[in-house]
Amino acid sequence: MIDASFTTDGGATLVLAGTGARPRSVELVGPRARVVAALTGRGKTWRAQLPLRAARWGGPELPLPVADYRLRLTDADGVQTPVEASVPLTQLGTLRASVEADIVRIGPPIDPAYDSGEGQDALERRYATRPGGLENAVFFESFYGRTASCNPLAIDRELARRAPGVTRYWSVVDLSVQVPDGAIPVVEGSPEWWRARGGARLLVVNDWLRRRFSRRKGQVVLQTWHGTPLKRLALHRPGFDPRRMAAVVRESRRWNILLAQNPYSTRILSKAYAFLRRPIWVEGYPRDDVLVSGSGDATRAALGIDAGQRVLLYAPTWRDDRTEIVDFVDAAALAEATGAVVLVRGHSRTLLPGKDAEGPRVIDVTGFPDTSQLLLAADALITDYSSVMFDYSVTGKPMFFLVPDLEHYRGELRGFYFDLAAHAPGPVVRTQDELADAIRDHDPARFAAAYAIWRAKFNERDDGHAAERVVSRILDQGLVER
Repeated sequence: MIDASFTTDGGATLVLAGTGARPRSVELVGPRARVVAALTGRGKTWRAQLPLRAARWGGPELPLPVADYRLRLTDADGVQTPVEASVPLTQLGTLRASVEADIVRIGPPIDPAYDSGEGQDALERRYATRPGGLENAVFFESFYGRTASCNPLAIDRELARRAPGVTRYWSVVDLSVQVPDGAIPVVEGSPEWWRARGGARLLVVNDWLRRRFSRRKGQVVLQTWHGTPLKRLALHRPGFDPRRMAAVVRESRRWNILLAQNPYSTRILSKAYAFLRRPIWVEGYPRDDVLVSGSGDATRAALGIDAGQRVLLYAPTWRDDRTEIVDFVDAAALAEATGAVVLVRGHSRTLLPGKDAEGPRVIDVTGFPDTSQLLLAADALITDYSSVMFDYSVTGKPMFFLVPDLEHYRGELRGFYFDLAAHAPGPVVRTQDELADAIRDHDPARFAAAYAIWRAKFNERDDGHAAERVVSRILDQGLVER
């Protein structure tokens, strides 16, 4: 028999108490995190304490990501035995949790009173229409709060350096998301989140705003977006849908300023989002500043990779017809064929669904906080249609394009703004065998001319000072006060 309970002594913890022989191990296994219990007791009873928090890649211990976790108990003979336990939904400060049989469900730390449509409506009315002035603060959100990264992160770091008196809030889906030093995490849907978003003078985001956001008088929204487009966006996507068109126009009207990596993006984004006669800052991408002069050594060390080991980063984009990362690469087989360590980086939209890839010399870094640091650590990039290609080219390192579904993606899912195969600064291949051959036989000189043209078109402003220019504009225009 196993009894289960939660405690907040020393942090949110799941405690199991059993009779009989003490198990060899007790684990909590989720799609993106795993926790091993501290076991005590011998003889007739035993006790397992599972901290509901984890540290990854050398970072701080943080609450577990929102997900369902399986309780895995292994006995002294190595046999996994089922766990039958039950604990109702419990508020534990940094998260909510419940146990049913061998499933532990972790949820965000939102008071149940607000975790409903009516509760959210009440918070929206309270904070979107409240009287009074705005706070000298910035509300940051990246990829719907799933990470604190991308252009907003680079702007945060520069703003903190030059205007330390400005309060910085970060929108997060839960408290497993690590925010920058000195910033305040606010969990989406909480009263604090509604207050921060409704009261900050400046919002810096890289995707759509949600939950019926409406700008208050004096608020400014800087939309940094999250990549130079190869695939068609918004109003340019295949198929005419009046509801989608209305949603796109309604969303773009929430933005005051749009950031573009290059003039090519300016032309596309302004039309795709009907962002006309409003300012577009063409300053390069702040997230790419680190690629100019940074080092990947710290990231390699955090991932446990030897300094001399070759590293391949596989980073495909998401697909409209599936929720998880595409399965076009057998990462373990690729590592074996090339002798490299293979990093697997799913798109941010695949972070919550799916689970970490595993295998010899394979590291799933979908949940790694900052893509730019992974780009620095990688010796070569493997992608398909992801805008990461326009970031990685800042480094000048080799790129490989694995596109087994090219016709389907181009003709049915999205479509392209230009012919990738004709302009790619690296090999375009259809199969994993072709990819492995291309990596082994790669000759940079063969693609030098195409690479130079590519960088001149897409990376002219990526000189390592984009964040400085953007923050200078923010301060010079009085969007926040020093």
